[in-house]
Amino acid sequence: MKKWLDQLNEKIETLASSKPMRYVRMTGDVFWNLSLLAVILITTVVILVGGIGFGYFASLVKDEPLRSKEEMREQIFSYEETSEIYFANDIYIGKIRTDLDRRETSLANISPNVINAVLATEDEYFREHPGIVPKAVLRGLLQDVTNSSTQTGGSTLTQQLIKNQILTNEVSYERKAKEILLAYRLENFMSKEEILEAYLNIIPYGRNSSGRNIAGIETAAQGIFGISASKLNLPQSAYIAGIPQAPFKYTPFTNKGEIKSDEGMQHGIDRMKTVLFRMLEVGYITEKEYNEAINYDIKKDFKEPEERPEDKYPWLTVELEERAKEIFAKMLAEKDGIDPARLKEESNLKDKYTILADRTIRSGGYRIYSTIDKDMYDTMQQVTQDYTLYGQTYKKKEKDPETGEEVEVDVPVQTGSIVIDNKTGKILSFVGGRDHELEQLNHATKAYRSNGSTMKPLLAYAPALEYGVIGAGSPVVDVKFKREYDDYEPVNYNPKQELGIIPARQALASSQNLAVLRLYDSILDRRPATFLEKMGFSKLTEGDYVNLSTSIGGLTYGATVEENTNAYATFANGGQFIDAYMIERIEDLDGNIIYQHKAEPVEVFSPETAYMMTDMLRGVLKEGGTATLGKSQLKFSSDFAAKTGTTQDHKDVWLVGYNPNISIGVWLGYDQPRTLYAFNNRYQHPSNRVNRLWAKYLNALYDLNPEYIGTKETFKQPEGVVTKSFCGISGLAPSTSCDNAGLVRSDLFNKNVFLPTQPDDSFVSSTTVVINGSTYAALPTTPTEFVQMNGFGLNQSFIDRMLGKLGGDSAKLLPFSSGNGIVAGAPFNADSQAPEAVWAKLANGSLTWTASASNDVVGYRVYSVTDGGISFVRSIKASDGLQMNVSPGVRYVVKAVDISGFESTVSNEVGEIIEVPEPPAPEENPDTSTPKENPENPENPSPEETPDSGENPDDTTDTIE
Repeated sequence: MKKWLDQLNEKIETLASSKPMRYVRMTGDVFWNLSLLAVILITTVVILVGGIGFGYFASLVKDEPLRSKEEMREQIFSYEETSEIYFANDIYIGKIRTDLDRRETSLANISPNVINAVLATEDEYFREHPGIVPKAVLRGLLQDVTNSSTQTGGSTLTQQLIKNQILTNEVSYERKAKEILLAYRLENFMSKEEILEAYLNIIPYGRNSSGRNIAGIETAAQGIFGISASKLNLPQSAYIAGIPQAPFKYTPFTNKGEIKSDEGMQHGIDRMKTVLFRMLEVGYITEKEYNEAINYDIKKDFKEPEERPEDKYPWLTVELEERAKEIFAKMLAEKDGIDPARLKEESNLKDKYTILADRTIRSGGYRIYSTIDKDMYDTMQQVTQDYTLYGQTYKKKEKDPETGEEVEVDVPVQTGSIVIDNKTGKILSFVGGRDHELEQLNHATKAYRSNGSTMKPLLAYAPALEYGVIGAGSPVVDVKFKREYDDYEPVNYNPKQELGIIPARQALASSQNLAVLRLYDSILDRRPATFLEKMGFSKLTEGDYVNLSTSIGGLTYGATVEENTNAYATFANGGQFIDAYMIERIEDLDGNIIYQHKAEPVEVFSPETAYMMTDMLRGVLKEGGTATLGKSQLKFSSDFAAKTGTTQDHKDVWLVGYNPNISIGVWLGYDQPRTLYAFNNRYQHPSNRVNRLWAKYLNALYDLNPEYIGTKETFKQPEGVVTKSFCGISGLAPSTSCDNAGLVRSDLFNKNVFLPTQPDDSFVSSTTVVINGSTYAALPTTPTEFVQMNGFGLNQSFIDRMLGKLGGDSAKLLPFSSGNGIVAGAPFNADSQAPEAVWAKLANGSLTWTASASNDVVGYRVYSVTDGGISFVRSIKASDGLQMNVSPGVRYVVKAVDISGFESTVSNEVGEIIEVPEPPAPEENPDTSTPKENPENPENPSPEETPDSGENPDDTTDTIE
């Protein structure tokens, strides 16, 4: 055997050493060496390229911080979610205005059809890959390098989640590198189910039926089909799953919330069919399901265009957003250890936290529940729209903000109104204006205007009651005055009117300016404007605390309808101010209540003051009051108290009223103040307009809830309020003189602070005379035949006390008392000159004469004329007339007698004289005391000679202040 083997080896060696074999061996060696070299070269290139690539990749991600598991999870789950707003009783209004609507949902509440459609379309190997698919990344890189027109994409769901939640949409290799790194890392921190759920909650889905941009599968399902994501069928799921590739191309709605044309919708339908094909291809659906789905009429499922809440309820949505921001700003400041009260004082701090609060409510997914009653709100908007007596709409020119062109726009009368629940402070409804497109200002909550005479109870009458200065019917002085240092000379609504001493409740009911100004002046040193502070008036200045005109609405900045009405609710609440509010509670995404309104009542007035004020304000609605028309228009009866207000030149008109349940205020005026008065009376008097609108609101609300709006509950009189008698002109305990004069009255008092116990000191015995209809104290030199012997005079100290430091004409204190013998004021200021003569006439046995032009005449003396001179016949008081019957055949003359006892020269003789000469013209004999007559009508004096009675001839019962 060995021998055989040796021989074989010898032969092989001989063969190998042959020339052909040497060639084969050399060729093999070369091939092997080349192959080895190629392998080494390729390996080196791969290592080199890989190294370069890894180095480049590392350079791209070197600045990316190494995020912890907690940080990455927090960022992934911190997607913005749109907050929602609600009416009272949890009735949905809509979403807060934002650039993007989103509502979170869980994977368990998403239809499996959606999940399958998304995976088939976006990430087929989602459940297998570790966050990235290398071949997809290389394919995308190759397409990018070669600038391929066909981009098949390469991002997994995990990568898309990273791009949307942690990185940006920036197109760069750096962003892509970071995306790959973070996607791989995220797969180690989150489960596949968590990643899928997060993805479905953040991805954009175009627009909803309101035209808003939307994101998240639940928002898409609700906004496009009007159903929950859990209810989506196969074609609906495929349609939605296809949208993210080109959201605004495939969405069925325009940015105005309108359905696209058939041509416009076809893009989305074609995309739906592509998604269905991919689902069939990867085995998620059967051939039968596929065929049924592609033939499904998806168009019929699209949601009808829906009006956005800011379009349907513009003033309401904005107001709720603003109030929510205020709440969150305070909460965020407090969280940072900052006293929320500083936000009112430091504008920079307020701006900072307002911005943070705005971001919070627009992205935090909160549910904001309001106090607004939907039916009441809708009803009041309809009444506002239907009312026709607002007044004239003017035109003005202004520049169009977009084109810069000058255009003509309407300037209508605006209105603001609000309804507040007295016991809780809930704002139940409001009217922000007439046309939000024309004017966005909320005239109920944001428009500051002079509140006119509605200020009177808040700042003068109620504080005076609280201080014990007056009772409900105590006397106040309605007499003109002029302040010397600034020439301030106010008047009543009727400029000629001076009612003298009148009961406080009468002065309030007819809204007398002079009376309330004097009353306010008497308490001004106590700074009663602090009561306005307690009742929520937000823009008070130092001048508002000291200016007399504040008591009739002369605020520096004014008040809103909400502030004014809310203050009146204080009276309804027995003197407690409960700040009105519009947001009941706020819940977070998980339903946790993070804010709940809590009322904090403020003691402003005593219950006694509140009740007496209410009782006085009841009179405003009764005959002679300024809100009589409003009450007459009501279709129901309830215990209402109210006050009207009119500012200078009728630029604003108000009516604020309340019963035990609600307070309602209404305002009318132009945005740029101008008179509401229309001289053609087409729209009725401005005060009538607001009376009628106030009643229309109440009647409409009554139809909704008769028991609440028309409550039969009445205001209950506290034990501290009692009825007492007093002297009507002094307010003190009745005296015999006051009783004899018929001036004893009875009214309500707060027994805890003021009762009329001090004896009346207003009267002294006096002889009196009547001059031009007014009663004055007689002088010692006044002829006794013209004196009334049984009169009463006013004590000078009483006069001084009533007129106060403002002064005034004491003769106007009692203009109503000319028939009861009471002296109206101090002695008449006589001129110590003889009165002017009169002109006499005799006809048919009656002697008549003109009134003397002098203003201090108390009577006339008639004389008979004889050849020897004149003989006294009779004295006639000026108040008894200007005539007497005489005997025939006798000649007569008449002399005027003044309060000092001076007589005028004799008149012309009448009797047996046939012709009566005309009196000389005044300019020809200016210095004579010869009587004058009117050339046009000798029987009547010239108009300029007619004494002023001091009364307004057109002054009937005035129900307008």
